[in-house]
Amino acid sequence: MLGLLATPPVNKGFGGPKRMAAAPKVKGRRTRAEQRAASVKLILDTAEDLFSQRGYFGITIKDVADQMGIHPALIHYYYDGKQALFDAVFERRVQYAVEVRTAGLDAYEAEVGENPTIDGVLRAYYDGAFDVYINGDAGWRNFGRIFAQVNNAPGYGAEKMDTYFDPLVLRLIGLLKKALPDADPEDLFWSFQFTSGAYTLVLSRTGRIDRLSDQLCTSDDFEAVRDRFVTFMVGGFDALYNRKPSSPARPKAKKTGRSKPADQ
Repeated sequence: MLGLLATPPVNKGFGGPKRMAAAPKVKGRRTRAEQRAASVKLILDTAEDLFSQRGYFGITIKDVADQMGIHPALIHYYYDGKQALFDAVFERRVQYAVEVRTAGLDAYEAEVGENPTIDGVLRAYYDGAFDVYINGDAGWRNFGRIFAQVNNAPGYGAEKMDTYFDPLVLRLIGLLKKALPDADPEDLFWSFQFTSGAYTLVLSRTGRIDRLSDQLCTSDDFEAVRDRFVTFMVGGFDALYNRKPSSPARPKAKKTGRSKPADQ
């Protein structure tokens, strides 16, 4: 249970107020800072789990407190409302997620210089991201669901993606342009949109593919996804790049009312 340490008692004897001598530190007793860190972690872990299941609008501070068996005031001591709590949950892991992708692109650019490929760029961007969910704990998978919610939410979601990921995505697009310098930029941006949507559907782990495939595939199998994801997406990029220009649309015929039967 969470608890806030009380102020040490004051000795009001002769000579004015004096602090009582500090009690000897018991071996194994946590410091105030350690207690605070443990309290914050427990709050964030619990909120992360609930946000991942019900979304931002599906829970309240009281829901988090009830799950922990504490009074909501103890959460308000650390966080000024649900928005602040959600921000803390998201920001706890998002910076590492950005760092992983940045490191992947850094290493790839150092390796290939001015000669990137679509396959190489996408693997540099996504493989390490999938590895986080493969090797991380349940908290990372909960964060994945929250990330998917944020990526697909207008308003607060778009603002967070603007802040944390837009510079990285524009760097990715720049590498894709180097890989396909004569590609239509519009195709590249739409291709990223499709890729990002598929990625966040995977992170959502809805369980739908489990039911559709009669358990042949499972939503939690990030290794199976990683083995197929980039290969599938490269096919989409290539198809758009190599497609033939579409023929101009035929003008629609004007309606002239009920047609008369042809002469026999």
